[in-house]
Amino acid sequence: MKRKIQDCLAYRLFLLLPLFSFGGCVEIKAPVDYVNPYMGNISHLLVPTYPTVHLPNSMLRIYPQREDYTSNKLKGLPVIVTSHRGNSAFSINPFNSFCDSLEKGSRSSFILYNYDNEKIKPYYYSVFLSDYDIEVKYVPSHQSALYQLDFRAGQPGLLIGATNGELHVEKNKVFGYQQIGSYETRVYLYLETDVVPLQTEEGNTVVMKFPENDKRINLRYGISFISVDQAKKNMEREVAGKDLETLTRTGRTIWNDALGKIQVKGNCEDSKTIFYTSLYRTYERMVCLSEDGQYYSAFDNQVHQDSGVPFYTDDWIWDTYRATHPLRILLEPEREKYMIQSFIRMAGQMKHFWMPTFPEITGDSRRMNSNHGVATVLDAYVKGITDFDLKEAYRACRNAITEKTLAPWSDMEAGKLDSFYVSNGYFPALASGEEEVVSEVHSFEKRQAVAVTLGTVYDEWCLAQIARLLDNKEDYNYFLQRSLNYHQLFNAETKFFHPKDSEGNFITPFDYRYSGGMGGRDYYGENNGWVYRWDVPHNVADLIKLMGGKEAFVDELEKMFDTPLGKSKYEFFSRFPDHTGNVGQFSMANEPCLHIPYLYNYANKPWMTQKKIRALLEEWFRNDLMGMPGDEDGGGMSAFIVFSQLGFYPVTPGLPIYVIGSPVFERAKIQLSDDKTFEVYCHNYSPKHKYIQSVKLDGVEWDKSWFSHEELMKGNKLEVTMGAYPNKEWASQDQSVPPSFE
Repeated sequence: MKRKIQDCLAYRLFLLLPLFSFGGCVEIKAPVDYVNPYMGNISHLLVPTYPTVHLPNSMLRIYPQREDYTSNKLKGLPVIVTSHRGNSAFSINPFNSFCDSLEKGSRSSFILYNYDNEKIKPYYYSVFLSDYDIEVKYVPSHQSALYQLDFRAGQPGLLIGATNGELHVEKNKVFGYQQIGSYETRVYLYLETDVVPLQTEEGNTVVMKFPENDKRINLRYGISFISVDQAKKNMEREVAGKDLETLTRTGRTIWNDALGKIQVKGNCEDSKTIFYTSLYRTYERMVCLSEDGQYYSAFDNQVHQDSGVPFYTDDWIWDTYRATHPLRILLEPEREKYMIQSFIRMAGQMKHFWMPTFPEITGDSRRMNSNHGVATVLDAYVKGITDFDLKEAYRACRNAITEKTLAPWSDMEAGKLDSFYVSNGYFPALASGEEEVVSEVHSFEKRQAVAVTLGTVYDEWCLAQIARLLDNKEDYNYFLQRSLNYHQLFNAETKFFHPKDSEGNFITPFDYRYSGGMGGRDYYGENNGWVYRWDVPHNVADLIKLMGGKEAFVDELEKMFDTPLGKSKYEFFSRFPDHTGNVGQFSMANEPCLHIPYLYNYANKPWMTQKKIRALLEEWFRNDLMGMPGDEDGGGMSAFIVFSQLGFYPVTPGLPIYVIGSPVFERAKIQLSDDKTFEVYCHNYSPKHKYIQSVKLDGVEWDKSWFSHEELMKGNKLEVTMGAYPNKEWASQDQSVPPSFE
């Protein structure tokens, strides 16, 4: 035992020594040891986080099958989650002779288990099934996994189920498929036990019974979206002949390599846990579907050769373009390149050559509003990821914005609402009492007229920037001019973006807190008018002018944080269930709010950004079961935490700059390509010191509240002197503010 402990400590030190050292003092705890997959597993209102077990961006992901952390029972053991927040395909159900009371033909595809002693790490899962006296241990690889089952009593047995599919058994082998919902996509399973069963059955499910003296059963399985044969190959390639300990060490190393690309130092352990847990969640999506050089695509339901370029999918771009993709550009540029190449492939495989909006395992679900794939393309290109066909990407983006309807949650071609948008510069809202008659408008999601307009003018700004890169002056001038059409909906009297009907009249009567029906969807999207008031990320300088200048802009920002709900919480949240994590009318729980606290910088008040960011981080993101204020969206919100704790944020994807906030750690080091690092170093560090006193960039005094991506990639050091009270003079001059609208 002593030797094992020494080996374990040596291994952990080995992982950390080459990664980061502060003044010769090595932190013993590895990055993955800080990850708490349970953080946020109880939701404030809607969907909780899930404690996902997987390797970074890998096809195979699982989490316990239950509604949320408080669920009393597990629904079988998971095999593969087929999409973020999706259901598990297949189910493995161990049992023993003491509970084998179901007759053949009446067996369910799963068993409900009382459970205890659950332990989850990114690379490992274990649980005790208390009614059955069965100890479960699990470790994944990329497309395969191992379950180790220890039966403490009785004759071991397994019940393996597939809903909407079929399974077969031959001795110690189980194989088959499950259809995913109503889609054509199938996930295939090949499973082997290391003990040959005494008895097997086929019916609604496969049943296997083992000799009573074999108390430990190891299951090795592979999954595939191509075929059973490919699932077998995946299993043989990754886990055949490997034991639990070996696979656990491998998974741990892979996770430390990924998370260790950012090393942080500080004396608040909870902050580190929040940081590395958030970073871990940004690796849940997108997932690589390439299997031995080929992949199944649900975008045309065909198997393709990947020609050495891995194929990725499962991305909710509306959530991830803001911070997840920009973070990946820094940490995983090669992977981000493959993802953009995958977007272009998807466009070519679909009926129309349109950039996807919500590409999932089962195809593009076209959810939410706008077409922000164009932002991911532009942001990557201007930040140095250029090894993809920009012309084809531009064509796919342009087509999606000009040929597909802008109506949310629709894959229909452009119709009369889109013609109206082109002619008038805004998406029309229904007048009060007017009935919807346009077929492409979703019955629940509605028109979201302001959200569509604001989102699309930003997309058109992105199109203009790509057109300029391609030397397409005509498109550049056309889309740049169109990107100013947020003016069409700006109400100069109220200083809000206000929906208009097709006659050009502002909708009245109107309340920016409550109007718009469920989730404000008649006019906005999941949030109210206060949130969308700031949704002009490509031209903040002009938004400030519209508001009446910098002082007025700051005053209105403050009003948002000060304005109460105005209704009881149950009334407000019954109308706006996504609009949680409230500070006044600000919602920390939804992605359109993520950039808002950084906007004070544009009005010469960076100290107010520092105050707000620290307050929001401390109020809403905590190392506990309710430590996330809303839908985390598989990295959409977590990337905001990572950036904000580091001390900067990409307010405008597509503009290669970062706006400075308030760094949380004494020291943070980001591993870049070409063996370079970017470092944020805080002098006069204390967890309570939130205010910047002065800044140096690469040893030179820095009086700007932003810096460029180019400066970051040089491998510079950002030295920040912190204090308990604001220095209101730092970066307070007009020349200090971040640029916008190039």
